[in-house]
Amino acid sequence: MFETLSDRLTSVFSSLRSKGRLSDADIDATCREIRIALLEADVALPVVRAFVARVKERARGAEVSQALNPAQQVVKIVNDELIEVLGGETRRLRYAKTPPTVIMLAGLQGSGKTTLAGKLARWLREQGHAPLLVACDLQRPNAVQQLSVLAERAGVHVYAPEPGNGVGDPVEVARRSIEHARHQQHDMVIIDTAGRLGIDQEMMKQAADIRDAVTPDEILFVVDAMIGQDAVTTAQAFMDGVGFDGVVLTKLDGDARGGAALSVRHITGRPIMFASTGEKLEDFDAFHPDRMASRILDMGDILTLIEQAQKTFDEQEAAKMAGKLASGENFTLDDFLEQMMMVRRMGPIKNLLGMMPGMGQMREQLNQVDERDLDRVAAIIRSMTPAERADPKIIKGSRRERIARGSGVTVTEVSNLVTRFFEAQKMMKRMASGIGIPGMPGGRKAKAQKKAKKGRRVSGDPRKAALGKAGSPAAQDGAAKPPSGLGLGALSGKLPPGIELPPGFDPSKLRFPGKK
Repeated sequence: MFETLSDRLTSVFSSLRSKGRLSDADIDATCREIRIALLEADVALPVVRAFVARVKERARGAEVSQALNPAQQVVKIVNDELIEVLGGETRRLRYAKTPPTVIMLAGLQGSGKTTLAGKLARWLREQGHAPLLVACDLQRPNAVQQLSVLAERAGVHVYAPEPGNGVGDPVEVARRSIEHARHQQHDMVIIDTAGRLGIDQEMMKQAADIRDAVTPDEILFVVDAMIGQDAVTTAQAFMDGVGFDGVVLTKLDGDARGGAALSVRHITGRPIMFASTGEKLEDFDAFHPDRMASRILDMGDILTLIEQAQKTFDEQEAAKMAGKLASGENFTLDDFLEQMMMVRRMGPIKNLLGMMPGMGQMREQLNQVDERDLDRVAAIIRSMTPAERADPKIIKGSRRERIARGSGVTVTEVSNLVTRFFEAQKMMKRMASGIGIPGMPGGRKAKAQKKAKKGRRVSGDPRKAALGKAGSPAAQDGAAKPPSGLGLGALSGKLPPGIELPPGFDPSKLRFPGKK
């Protein structure tokens, strides 16, 4: 959604990094490029003017002129202002003191209200709530049936007493749904209302009547992020006609320029609360202004990546797998397949990599990522026998041909997978032993420290052992000097039976390194 804006802003800031000090001309040129980038992204003109004015004012202040790195300070200013434009901080849902909490959805037809109702219900269910979907869009054909299907997929209940398709009173359905939710012990009610292709009085009146009938705790305005400047006009009309408490952006995965997201909050004064980033029910989450600003400036979104991993990975399984990875032993192709499937459940690989900082500069490479490669790897592993997965060393010529036929790939692809697995296994064993990794248990540094503690090796020859003890650093420092006049009788008593020193041997007369 924000690729064009992100690319323009990244190029603007890259030209600043080579400057040790920013002049007024540099600041003016930078703000001019930022203005062009925002206008190209279809951001509303009043928003652009206010944004650029604040950036220019702060860039000419003391926080930049006295900074050690002025370019980074300008990036920080733009990041702060983007967060402010997007809402400042994450806005949470307000819950009713006495359940159920009523959430009413409003917006134009085609903005994705009904689908979003299912996504929101699923999200609330994962938060530990018991939501109820209410079908109050009785005008659009099959809207009631669509909501029922979404409710089943989301694992929640739906209240749809009327068939829809122009039959039934949506205000009465909304009113009765509250009592139904109390009886069935639902603590959240999500009301899906009707929309139109454009703003009209009938739609506004119906939405206002539903609002007055149920007194919702939250009215969410659902807006299609791809409609550009029309989003601002529509939002203002709904604000005047019905009123709303928060905004929900849909279709953020589209290829539009994304100006609506940066404009709606500034124009209406209402925060963006949720964002829909795909077609699946799980492609939905709370909107975080700081994380979105970080993505726009190509600084990554590590927090969202961590949250997705925590949702996907089972703690016990992750701990078990971490133990295998740490030991470097017993890591089989079954484990490899399990890890790969867990990563796939987190979402498209391209999206996951896109959350890493600096990935905007590698967008062409990310676009070449083919999700089907993982499917081919999974097919190859699943075409193996349990014995082959546990011990890939037995996969020779005839076995590779059979696996290739079973998975629909070439023998070369099977060979490459086995080779890469062996390389990964070796790498894990090296990491487990700490070879080449300072500070790791068993690593070079640890081994050196261990050797230093052991000191010099003691020879098996008693005569050399005596020399070694006498020439040790401790002996040289005087802590364990050989006593003067040490004779044969004194030394021979400490030797093993049957071993004698040469006649006339006196260790006190030996010259050791570093001793005069």
